Amino acid sequence: MARWPGGTPERLQEAAIELFTERGYERTTVAEIATRAGLTERTFYNHFADKREVLFPGQDSFIAGVRDALGRAPGEQSALDAIRAVFTAGSDWLDQRRNAAQRRRHILDAHPDLREREWAKLAALAAAIADALRARGVPDPDATLTAAASVTAYHCAAARWLADPQHRTFGQHLHASFDDLHRTARNW
Repeated sequence: MARWPGGTPERLQEAAIELFTERGYERTTVAEIATRAGLTERTFYNHFADKREVLFPGQDSFIAGVRDALGRAPGEQSALDAIRAVFTAGSDWLDQRRNAAQRRRHILDAHPDLREREWAKLAALAAAIADALRARGVPDPDATLTAAASVTAYHCAAARWLADPQHRTFGQHLHASFDDLHRTARNW
């Protein structure tokens, strides 16, 4: 038998988003999040370091997965195309969670400290991508610039996706952002 019920991080995140939306981020405690999820405060801390982290579940695994997938990408594929393919491969998962992502985005937008945490996570993603690109033989500063531009394209795609009244897929928005990146790079 598993130590924690399946889907525990997801239950905690959903409970946190509900409470942050209802009561506000500052007025919600970890104990209240755990109670709403039907779990203990100790279980919360087994999954998340603090209440900010509940809004960034699986981020370390995501970053490691991106880095590993880039390491397995075909060598003949350009760096940008490899990164686009890696990001697009996981886009269906996000499409299934659009509503939660929109609610999460509202919470992040309302709190500078959470936006700061988000930017730190994006910087860690860019660093991992740059490391993977260097391992593929991409020299610096190209690896660092490509990684930073790719993460920005990813972030822009997420913003477009969340605001899209036509509910196009995250993958469609990723492709559009990377196409914009290619076009912009050629025009400069």
